[in-house]
Amino acid sequence: MYFNYKITKLPNHQIPMSSYDAIVLGIGGMGSAALWHLSRRGAAVLGLEQFGIAHDRGSSHGGSRLIRRAYFEHPDYVPLVSRAYELWSELEQASGRKLFHRTGLYMAGPPEGLLVSGVLRAARAHNLDIEKVAGTDAADRFPGLRATPDMITLYEADAGFLEVENCVRTHIEQAQAAGAETRFGVKVHGWTANESGVQVETDAGRFSASQLLVCGGAWSAGLLTDLASSLQIRRKVVVWYQTTGKGYRVDNGCPVFCFDTSEGFFYGFPSFDGQTVKVGEHSGGQDIERPESLHRELASGDLPPLERFIAAHLPLATRQVVEHSVCMYTMSPDEHFVIDRHPRYDNVIVACGFSGHGFKFASAIGSVLADLVLAGRTNEPVGFLGLKRLRAFH
Repeated sequence: MYFNYKITKLPNHQIPMSSYDAIVLGIGGMGSAALWHLSRRGAAVLGLEQFGIAHDRGSSHGGSRLIRRAYFEHPDYVPLVSRAYELWSELEQASGRKLFHRTGLYMAGPPEGLLVSGVLRAARAHNLDIEKVAGTDAADRFPGLRATPDMITLYEADAGFLEVENCVRTHIEQAQAAGAETRFGVKVHGWTANESGVQVETDAGRFSASQLLVCGGAWSAGLLTDLASSLQIRRKVVVWYQTTGKGYRVDNGCPVFCFDTSEGFFYGFPSFDGQTVKVGEHSGGQDIERPESLHRELASGDLPPLERFIAAHLPLATRQVVEHSVCMYTMSPDEHFVIDRHPRYDNVIVACGFSGHGFKFASAIGSVLADLVLAGRTNEPVGFLGLKRLRAFH
């Protein structure tokens, strides 16, 4: 696999030459974390971002992201998310900000379904504390959540949610305090690499470094053109619905929740205001060709699946839409992350394809990327996320 890019040279008088240990392309969820871990270890690092700090044009916005240990997608994620828990705590301590709300996680689905069977498999493999909750007990403890009789209800007390924009903002601010340089509103036109270093062409000039990290989110396919066929951008909608009563207040004991249903996989978050509940569908969505073509308004097909889910499982929610947000999943063929060194250039590292479940790992992935830049290797268990497996999909 070879990633190439056509470079348009700028006139010499428009090219400010700078040299860094590493340049990070994209400082959203993953790039901001990498920026902090590199700078706190003493690296001279530049972060380039085409939008602003903690912007709403990509995949790391919307107020909250779920974090959990019992990973039904693949047990190999569990050690990595455990490391992420540690590093989110370090970020909170370094910044003095609360970023992680440990609300617990309510999970309901059929016993043979991906959610329940996968969670129990991960719990057995890694000795995780997962509680099976009887139907009558679940109804009493969680009055705003309703499982059907064919579902098993599980509860993970150590799960919760991260304040997504504040996590990105805090990573960036801590990186800046540690000496990182950042440039916002800078569009990247291309990059080149050879054994002596990398160069990045932007509308603000050319920048050079020893190594390059590509953390482009939905823009990764454009930054890594030969990987484009392995990355699909998917439009995703989350909606805040009006509620009745206090059943979804975070301070009233409402946990984060997810349901594996016959219509799809749905999830949601409690509220601080007590007036709304945030609901989304992890399954489904519409594929789009380019991130610039993302339609941000509600479409006719966005709400019916959510409304049917609410009618069946959220008895204290109404169908009154208060707010909505649109983001993008960048899907790999097997829905696992892509974290690896470029197959042609050892000084280019790729982190993309997080497939809608990556943000909780951002603190740990940032540390992994810093390891790869500064030590050439990492002790974290990310081998199963390498590029070689994608050959099976071509």
